[in-house]
Amino acid sequence: MKLLELDKLSQKRLQALQKSGIASVKDLLMLFPRRYIDKSNIVPIALLANRTESVTVVGKVVNKNVTGFKQKKRLEVVIQDNTGSLKAVFFKGWKYFITQFSEGEWVALYGTAKRYGNYFSMAHPEVDKIKEPGEVQKYDTLIPIYPSNKHFSKAFISNPIIKDWISQILKNEPIPEFLPDKILSRHNFQNRADAFQSIHYPNSNEEAKNALERFKYEEFFLFELSMAKIKRTRIDRAAGKILVPGKLTSAFFNKILPFKLTEGQKHTLSDIKNDLQTGHQMNRLLQGDVGAGKTVVAIGAMLMAIDNGMQAALMAPTEILAEQHYQTIKTYTEQLGINFRLLTGGQSTSLRRDVLTDIEGGSCNIVVGTHAIFQEHVKFHNLGLAVIDEQHRFGVKQRNDVLMKGDNPHLLVMSATPIPRSLAMTIYSDLDISIIKELPAGRKPIKTAVRTDKEREKVYGFVEKSVRDGDQVYVVFPLIEESEVMDLKDATVGFDKLKRRFPEFTISLLHGRMKSEEKDKIMKRFSDGDTQILVSTTVIEVGVDVPNASIMIIEHAERFGLSQLHQLRGRIGRGSKQSYCILMPDVKLSKPGRFRLKKMVDTNDGFEIAEADLKLRGPGDFLGTKQSGLPDFRFADIVEDRFLLEQSKNEAWNIMETDPDLSYSEHKELKRVFEPYFLERSEFFGVG
Repeated sequence: MKLLELDKLSQKRLQALQKSGIASVKDLLMLFPRRYIDKSNIVPIALLANRTESVTVVGKVVNKNVTGFKQKKRLEVVIQDNTGSLKAVFFKGWKYFITQFSEGEWVALYGTAKRYGNYFSMAHPEVDKIKEPGEVQKYDTLIPIYPSNKHFSKAFISNPIIKDWISQILKNEPIPEFLPDKILSRHNFQNRADAFQSIHYPNSNEEAKNALERFKYEEFFLFELSMAKIKRTRIDRAAGKILVPGKLTSAFFNKILPFKLTEGQKHTLSDIKNDLQTGHQMNRLLQGDVGAGKTVVAIGAMLMAIDNGMQAALMAPTEILAEQHYQTIKTYTEQLGINFRLLTGGQSTSLRRDVLTDIEGGSCNIVVGTHAIFQEHVKFHNLGLAVIDEQHRFGVKQRNDVLMKGDNPHLLVMSATPIPRSLAMTIYSDLDISIIKELPAGRKPIKTAVRTDKEREKVYGFVEKSVRDGDQVYVVFPLIEESEVMDLKDATVGFDKLKRRFPEFTISLLHGRMKSEEKDKIMKRFSDGDTQILVSTTVIEVGVDVPNASIMIIEHAERFGLSQLHQLRGRIGRGSKQSYCILMPDVKLSKPGRFRLKKMVDTNDGFEIAEADLKLRGPGDFLGTKQSGLPDFRFADIVEDRFLLEQSKNEAWNIMETDPDLSYSEHKELKRVFEPYFLERSEFFGVG
């Protein structure tokens, strides 16, 4: 069936559907009701007092009148039954509604009635014209209410018209099933045709809810099948270089490293070592809380590549973080005689040319940089391992671009933002995952407290005593893009106040508008202990580690996201001293703001904080970018529906293991649906 075959479909309505993204009857079927109303609850007007729920009122139109001036004009329609009268009021679109009522006709109004003096009123009720009062007894138990938009309004596509179109489609359009019988049976799902019937014409809310669950499942299932296919294709395609630990790796862990590895670090290195010896391309995600020691693991993996005559590359999302990694690697490996280079966008042309020559010629063993290191003009001599830091900033496509670089290098991606399980099962499904949970020995849990502006002097007294004892302090101000100028002013004013309050201490100001050299100079002075108090915007979120910095004051703390607060807090507690994070919110706190601060006080567990943050903000905001590799699910929610997500993932990956080409007879319909689904999203998955 085609859209043009639907009754009451004028050219104007067809264009409105197309502008709304509805190009076929299948698209129209997927326009699910946003809610359902039960019009069968009919109440006489005289009994409306104290009714808070929506009800149906039946009466005869006795008067209609337009009142008010200009933008405040409204239509008032008075209806009457044998017990009293009620006024229906229409503000927006009153010119349309005035044509819908004629005095003397019967109507049924559905909405919430409120009492104003001696009369009852309903604002913008649902309106049905009826021939006689008894006609409303024929109402369906539940009536679907469909989403509307400006295109629908202009073309007069009303709820009854959509309902009528859906009815025509369900009568005339064949709807084949594509989920395998064993899945339908295991979950007690309706077949697809019956599920559409239950969504658009349910007998109860429970029936509609069960049908919606089936559609949520199929969204998850098709996506997880795609991720399984990507991983399967990668394994079949890429024969990874076999890398084994050698002299450099041994020297690093046995002679150079000044501390013992944690159990989490040992397990992760074992996972990496096993991956590098399978003959398949490694594709592993390393999760670890702030300060868990991921960089040490990454260095170990890169040394394994160099031990086998290969190059390694480490990519960070910002120049500051790339420079920090470069300095860390230099500190740990300089005595091993390794040639490592830094490649960023801000370098001079001559320096950049020199670095590129080293990389292509093979004399550069490790290159550290921003995304620039994986651009087309960067030619590697023999890249064996790529490491991506802050994985949440890069999507599925970006990972695949790296995997295709050179001759199928192994890939290790790292995230200091703990990733909730539901996210790991979606955008990271194609990765094997290792987790480092414990902190290195000697680290004490950071103590966190909320203090009001009235307690500021008490906080400053604590700061004064601590600095005299040799501690260093961060004072952090928010920097939000929309209000960057105002926020920068906040930080500058705060800096001036602190200089007046602590005239005997050296205090510096650091913010994102400074040039790289200036920022480096300021951070170095703080790192060397020449600056006691560093006032900063959030650029220090990924700053240099300063073990002596044991106090952090976060101003306007309620403006920060939960994960961001946790990342900031991770800048302290790097040494053996007890560290303190003091959150200073504004006077007025919203409910989410109070929740975030309380969660920070209650726990240091990054995974618990990440779960809470995901629930608060949703996946898109949590990841900080729409281009994050997050799938666009129409009905399913990876947080609310994670049980369905887990089940769909297990079943999709089992099918890809046993029947990767979907050639079994029971997968015939699944293949017909899956192939175009995967092809449409090939760019998203990075396989186009």
